[in-house]
Amino acid sequence: MTRPLWTSSDIALATGGEATAPFEVTGSISIDTRTLQKGDLFVALKDQRDGHEFVEAAFKAGAAGALVSRPVPGGPLVQVDDVLDALTQMGIAARVRCGAHRTAVTGSAGKTSVKEMLAQIYRAFGPAHWNVKSFNNHWGVPLTLARMPEETQRAIFEIGMSTPGEIAPRSQMVRPHTGIVTCIAAAHLQGLGSVEGIAEEKSGIFAGLEAGGTIILPADDVFLDYLSARARSFCPTGSVETFGTSDEATARIAAYETDGRTSEVVVDIVGQRARVTLNAVGAHWAQNVAASLLAASQAGLSLKDCAEALSGYAPPPGRGTSETLVLPDIGEITLIDDAYNANPASMRAALKALAQRSGARRLVALGDMREIGDTSAAEHRALAAPVAEAGVDGIFLVGAEMQHLSQALPRDLQQISAPTADELWNQLQKALRAGDVLLIKGSNASGMGKLADRLRQWSVPAGSGKMDGGPEGAARVN
Repeated sequence: MTRPLWTSSDIALATGGEATAPFEVTGSISIDTRTLQKGDLFVALKDQRDGHEFVEAAFKAGAAGALVSRPVPGGPLVQVDDVLDALTQMGIAARVRCGAHRTAVTGSAGKTSVKEMLAQIYRAFGPAHWNVKSFNNHWGVPLTLARMPEETQRAIFEIGMSTPGEIAPRSQMVRPHTGIVTCIAAAHLQGLGSVEGIAEEKSGIFAGLEAGGTIILPADDVFLDYLSARARSFCPTGSVETFGTSDEATARIAAYETDGRTSEVVVDIVGQRARVTLNAVGAHWAQNVAASLLAASQAGLSLKDCAEALSGYAPPPGRGTSETLVLPDIGEITLIDDAYNANPASMRAALKALAQRSGARRLVALGDMREIGDTSAAEHRALAAPVAEAGVDGIFLVGAEMQHLSQALPRDLQQISAPTADELWNQLQKALRAGDVLLIKGSNASGMGKLADRLRQWSVPAGSGKMDGGPEGAARVN
């Protein structure tokens, strides 16, 4: 019989709370009644809404129990003084009882991709655990820890931030054996003030590194020496390893090739070579592969096995996924959905990757980059050169900040602007033609993901022959 994830007595012991009745958590831990499954523990966090308002609904959906800070009817509870603090204590207890090799990753771009790549590798070799979606904040990290089954062998944790002082405490919760910084770039400048401030905050990933742990850094980054010094100040016994195109990199990118739909990456790690194929396009993916293979090799796995497990990787939705859509009365187009998030570095990488794709026309729909601070206007204007270098035939811009880019673009480039993604929809529909390659990207708050979703809803099943229908059907993922 599988041991329950938690029992009420375990929760009470870890949190100092009081159980109203015994129960066992045979599922996972939920903070959302819309996705809660039977046997889950419901955690009544206070965020935009007070989770206590949904406890009764959680029990109706089959929750085994609830973690609360005040009495609520409906089922067995563990009552604590502060729910988030209690969840944190559960996360720490889960880490202590589990002997998993733990990897933590952060960075201005690529951290979710590296997390997903490592998850794909780790789960090929035994019980593995990782953040779902991008649960990497003040509640996401302890929630992911608390969800970790005792039998987990390897785990990967993504850790993010938007203001100073967020990463180090989360690293100290996770206590990683391996810590990774993917890159340093202009993201969250509104909260951190400068790229130097970002480097300082990201280096906090090593604050909780286990003694003798592995420090993995980007070899080609201008902040390499700074990050290395900061990491060693946190963990003097840690070993520094690097990845990138530099000849001195521990994991050196030896080759990158693409046919415009898939890519092949060759990585050399201390004289051993590995080849990985990806369902993704762009040289930045080679950096992610090198970081992932280097980290996995620190978790007791062979380079050959890791490369085989990673081959065939495709990005999760909104992270650069390429899909063939069949649109009514138009035909096939290629949608590159990179709408989950954006900063200047990831925008440039996405545009550079677009240049490597073939199609009748290359189109881009870009939404505002958020949280850049005082440099926002300049950073948006600076995208004009990458747009031109990508050979873009038409551009759709959403949001007030993207008007700075609009003003910097060549006058002969066809462009359409709108205040919101919803208001752009009709014009985008009218502009599309068969054979187009369309990149959609922007910060999550800009709503660009809605455009990708509406295109999927508008498409018809590939090969169905139906070209005059409404919003139905599916798409092919390349």
